[in-house]
Amino acid sequence: MFSKENRIDTIKGVFFVSLFALSATYLAGFAFFRNLGISPLIIGIVLGMIYANTLKNKLPKQYHKGIVFSTKTILRVGIVLYGFRLTFQSIEAIGIKGVLVSFLIVFLTFILGYIVGIKVFKLDKEITILTSAGSSICGAAAVLATEPVINAPAYKSAIAVSTVVLFGTIAMFLYPFLYKLGLFSFDEQTMGIYIGATIHEVAHVVAAGNAIGVEANTSAIVVKMIRVMMLAPFLIVLSIWLLKNIKHNNKNQKSKITIPWFAVIFILVCGFNSFDILPITMVETINSFDTFALTMAMSALGMETSFDKFKDVGAKPIYLAFVLFIWLIFGGFYLVKLVCLM
Repeated sequence: MFSKENRIDTIKGVFFVSLFALSATYLAGFAFFRNLGISPLIIGIVLGMIYANTLKNKLPKQYHKGIVFSTKTILRVGIVLYGFRLTFQSIEAIGIKGVLVSFLIVFLTFILGYIVGIKVFKLDKEITILTSAGSSICGAAAVLATEPVINAPAYKSAIAVSTVVLFGTIAMFLYPFLYKLGLFSFDEQTMGIYIGATIHEVAHVVAAGNAIGVEANTSAIVVKMIRVMMLAPFLIVLSIWLLKNIKHNNKNQKSKITIPWFAVIFILVCGFNSFDILPITMVETINSFDTFALTMAMSALGMETSFDKFKDVGAKPIYLAFVLFIWLIFGGFYLVKLVCLM
């Protein structure tokens, strides 16, 4: 049980983190960031990293308890509430082809990332899994959700998120540019499926879809949401696959299967939201609160990230993310062409 002193320190720390989240939310409202499709989550982690590498040693250490609370508990709450953005009707709207494309992209991208990361670049499993999850599912949210499942340190999540931001931003500009050059043999709806299936962040998908047209944007968002829905089963399968704690691999210790409770509740929330029981204004309020909660988690994640940790890892995570980026462009193109135009 928390002592009264620990509770007070945690509250102070959470309040401190919330100030960063408020600042990130405010900055995200500027036209510059909106036009780039940069969400408050990304701004939050940048602000947190600036703090971690400048002022962290000059401010009270008691804040650390609240920072850790934000990276753990508030993060899980944010992932659960993310389910209010989704409905099972989304799957029906796009059809079996959109579902199949989403599944193939998630499965093949993660498997490719894991093999290349471990076998080719000799990265550790944690960074490999986090980077591959971010590229294959839903960017920063997938990294955040995967971190507690594999017990990864915060700086490794920050590295994975940085790769998502880099290549997701490039894709956001690249896809509409190549489409308008006539290099994609897709109609607008199919192009939307391609965007939703292969671009990292939800914000990046929305920006790229909007640059092409209304029909492309609609199908892109739906397919992206289907990929987001696959986050929960992915985490459950990952938990079963990783029978041992990655950091403490003790052959004499009995294996434990840890099912992430927040992933299960995430699915239940999606199901509940599919019945349209709550008024749309309430759902929008929940989604706004959820965005703020995830921004707090990202800010706290940045606060735990020192640039010194990046030096130990080097550029290999960027190389891995680049390989997955190329795969998503070309492999995703042919998968969409095979499934949607057959």
